[in-house]
Amino acid sequence: MRIVIDLLIAAGLVFATAGTLGILKMPDTFSRMQAATCISTLGVLLLALGGILYAAVMMHSAASAIKIAVIALMVLVTNPVGSHVIAKGAYSHGIRPETKMDTDDLGRDFDE
Repeated sequence: MRIVIDLLIAAGLVFATAGTLGILKMPDTFSRMQAATCISTLGVLLLALGGILYAAVMMHSAASAIKIAVIALMVLVTNPVGSHVIAKGAYSHGIRPETKMDTDDLGRDFDE
């Protein structure tokens, strides 16, 4: 079981690092938010799953496992919603993607 926990934590670290590198390498604001939200959320969830298993199996602490699960649930809910609000705010202030989009759903929201 310890190997599974270590693999989950290592995979979470890889995804969290990839999200951080994506923020540094992406060309525009919206691409950076995509990298920060999707990849980092997956990284945090994998880390949390490893932490839940560690707390439940190795430490025999159901309370700690529940706390980690609640934190993971909050990240899962708030990260995408926060990113959407930030993207909508950036778009409303005139920041546009560098590449032309086929569909501009936010433009429809702002009557453009």
